Amino acid sequence: MEKLNISCSLCHWNGTFKDYQEHLDRDHLNPSCEHCGKMFNTVNTLTQHISICEKARMNCVLEPYGCNEQFLRMNIQDHFLSVQHQSALLQYLCKNTQHQINDELVISSRTTITINRETDETFNRNLQQLLETTDMLLGGVSALTDDAQRLSSELLHHQTLLRSLSEEVSNLKIAVEETHSSINAHQTNQQICEEDLTSLQQQFEDQKNISTDGKLMWKITNVQQKIVDAEFERQISFYSPVFYSSPNGYKMRLRLYLAGDGNARRTHMSLFFVLMRGEYDAILEFPFSFKVIFCLIDQTSQQRHIIDSFRPDVKSSSFQRPQTDMNTASGIPKFVPLTIIQQDDNPYVRDGTMFIKVIVDFGDIPKLLLPYTLSLNPGLPILLQHEWIKREIEKKAQQNTLNTTSTSSSMDQDMNTNENGNRN
Repeated sequence: MEKLNISCSLCHWNGTFKDYQEHLDRDHLNPSCEHCGKMFNTVNTLTQHISICEKARMNCVLEPYGCNEQFLRMNIQDHFLSVQHQSALLQYLCKNTQHQINDELVISSRTTITINRETDETFNRNLQQLLETTDMLLGGVSALTDDAQRLSSELLHHQTLLRSLSEEVSNLKIAVEETHSSINAHQTNQQICEEDLTSLQQQFEDQKNISTDGKLMWKITNVQQKIVDAEFERQISFYSPVFYSSPNGYKMRLRLYLAGDGNARRTHMSLFFVLMRGEYDAILEFPFSFKVIFCLIDQTSQQRHIIDSFRPDVKSSSFQRPQTDMNTASGIPKFVPLTIIQQDDNPYVRDGTMFIKVIVDFGDIPKLLLPYTLSLNPGLPILLQHEWIKREIEKKAQQNTLNTTSTSSSMDQDMNTNENGNRN
């Protein structure tokens, strides 16, 4: 037995049975199934597994009758129900039944020449059974064919439906994206409209409270935050409401740099006067030549207002007739040191608010009267303010006259005294 020559089922090795186990241990340690990849300890267990492996490929037993399909062992039931297998099975039955009938006829002819009635009945009965079986198989094949056609039609229908659904999903995705874009556009438009509305409301408020006497009291809120915004260049400047010299006069506004402009950057508050294009410029005199007075209001009873003024340079384009909405701003770059308005409890910024007053001096207000003019209660009617200013001017003039007369009298007395002394 040990000297028996054998061949390896896993390779081309030939040798004696004695050396076979050594060959397996050396060349085929832990063999695996080529169909499913499962590992085994011995060739025998592998061989046993291959005979039942679910993933092993098989040929149909009816291959001689036309069923040439190869299939996995796990799919054997599906193969038996296929049209090809059923047709081959029908051929097999018909052929074997015919052989059986022929064999019976040969045997019958050898045993007896005369066919009796019982033999005829048996033959007819067998033939009838064969015909019924054939009809049944043909019906099964026809049903399978119909089922295959129906399944093919349903598959085509489902494929068409799937394509249609895929197109609808794609269209819905596009529609959703377009909707999102539309929503974003609407949100952007809404934001723009809200900003425009805020601007219009501000313009309406400005128009409602517009000044037409060459004066403006400008209220500025959130001063500290606006200074920070200016220092970080989020908003370095902003404009005052528009005001006019008269209902049909010059159109003007201020521009404020809370953290300074140019050389005054981060050291002073810069305040500028802006001449704007108005409806009545054609009948007004240019260049604009009237003195402009700025005043930072002291909000305490001390009324230590910070006052500064400038007279326009008539050669500057800032004071010519405006050709655009606004001329270049011009004014006082170093209006107020930032150290003053950034001090705690300073009198100029209270509750985060400060007031800047501007007066366009069309009447050449004396410099000595500026503190009085700027200290008048802004709540008084304009005509009354003008009347009080007029009275103050007259009062100052009378005082000056009295002072002049008193000075002249004193000088005359001194001269007389000197003359009398000389005579003596």
